[in-house]
Amino acid sequence: MKLRPAMKPRPPCVIILKGNTVMKSLIMLAGVLLAAAILAGAATKSGQTESVTINGKTITIKYSSPAVNGRVGKLFGKDGTIGQDQNYPVWRAGANDATALHTDADLDIGGLAVPKGDYTLFINLADPAAWELIVNKQTGQQGLDYDVKQDLGRVKMTMSKPPAMIEQMKFTLSNAGGNKGKLELAWENHIASVMFTVK
Repeated sequence: MKLRPAMKPRPPCVIILKGNTVMKSLIMLAGVLLAAAILAGAATKSGQTESVTINGKTITIKYSSPAVNGRVGKLFGKDGTIGQDQNYPVWRAGANDATALHTDADLDIGGLAVPKGDYTLFINLADPAAWELIVNKQTGQQGLDYDVKQDLGRVKMTMSKPPAMIEQMKFTLSNAGGNKGKLELAWENHIASVMFTVK
């Protein structure tokens, strides 16, 4: 009976090398996935909606929410990221499509009469200490399509600073009691708000 030659065992260093290569690949893949998750968490969020119902009437804002994404102190001002927009100092108050306001009721926003219907919101950043909310009659446009001739009006906003930096831009509509409400925009180191009344 003829004996078959014994198979040569692989040198241990080759097995270890292959194991290290697999391990390195897994670590690199985990790093890429983690980086992608972090970037996704700090990206613009489209399709955001904020609503409030006051006296049976609903007021809604639809917007895209940009993230600071490491740009603290580099967003606002003529030399900031927003300052590069073609309409500066008018800002789209969000990202992507224009920020949309729908109201089921006639409103008084900071002294501006706003009949029920659909509008677009912009912010005038000309005075960093006193932003103005712009209510514009044009609707359905991209955020950078701004026509001053379509402005219904502008109102001063109350400015304050948040206790901590706000990463993701956010609109808040809240019931202030009775027929009153509050519209607030918060992002980075800024909070701008205006009171409104439901007619």
